[in-house]
Amino acid sequence: MIKPLRYCVSSLGLALACAIAGQALAAESTAKLPDHPIRIIAPAAPGGILDQTSRFIGERLSVELGHTVIVENKAGAGGMLGIQTMLRADPDGTTLVMGSLGPNAANYTLQKTISYTPDELAPVIYVLSMPDVIVMNPDVPAKTLDELRAYAKTKEGGLSMAVSTSGSSGHLAGELFKSRTGIPAVNVVYKGASPALVDLMAGRVDFMVDNLITALPLIRDGKLRALAVTSAKRASQLPDTPSMEELGYPGFDVNVWLGLFASSKVPAPVLDTLNQALQKTLARPEVAERFAQQGGVPVGGSREDFGKFVNGEVQRWTTVIKDANIGTD
Repeated sequence: MIKPLRYCVSSLGLALACAIAGQALAAESTAKLPDHPIRIIAPAAPGGILDQTSRFIGERLSVELGHTVIVENKAGAGGMLGIQTMLRADPDGTTLVMGSLGPNAANYTLQKTISYTPDELAPVIYVLSMPDVIVMNPDVPAKTLDELRAYAKTKEGGLSMAVSTSGSSGHLAGELFKSRTGIPAVNVVYKGASPALVDLMAGRVDFMVDNLITALPLIRDGKLRALAVTSAKRASQLPDTPSMEELGYPGFDVNVWLGLFASSKVPAPVLDTLNQALQKTLARPEVAERFAQQGGVPVGGSREDFGKFVNGEVQRWTTVIKDANIGTD
């Protein structure tokens, strides 16, 4: 039966109205970014994990969005300087900061004064997760935890531990290491992983807790010696290196995590645009391959997922820092 023309026209009008409504809803959920370069603030010195990851992701985000992406290093104040720089920029979504455990979780308890609150930051996406590794100068006469403990008792002045950045995962894992093992060490704080590693390889400090990205090549070249990884299980890249849990320290599980944040003043549709573009970026095979080679995994997920994770980290490290009496140096 042929339908009346009036019915057909009405049906077509309804379909068109639905299509327009759908487009409007899509436009409300995402928004076009301003037509100028995107800036990613890396709150650390060049050469470390924050710098390397920011540049690697920035290059691929540039392709995904068709925007120029610039990475700017702002080291200092335990990563807080980089966040302050981001918050001073126009909240249009074109200035992001690569956040991490220290400035975005631990520092709220660790630092005596902090110039921002969690409410000022909008989690955009969880980028990377990987374990830390406890590394020593090869000249340190110890290859096991027991040997290091014995050596610490004989060394005049005690051991020294390099800290790449106050409040970093390496710093916190190092403090837990000293607290749980009873091995004393004086902290030597640097402005980034690169200068800390230079002094460690030169023998000016005894050991350090660093991430796999920067430590792994040096371990393989024999410039550093791995003692243990800080994750609950062994890292596939270091199959002969035990975890701290294996060595008799249950619950010792500290991982590096990196994620992008924006100002909470950035409109939600713009944040959604960034999240969707970054999800596509992190899903690229070359990203997973690159991170796997260096001991990490891309995480991704929604803005809400990352926000829940960060809130959990704030609560976790508030307890750990207070219980272990961890402080800055």
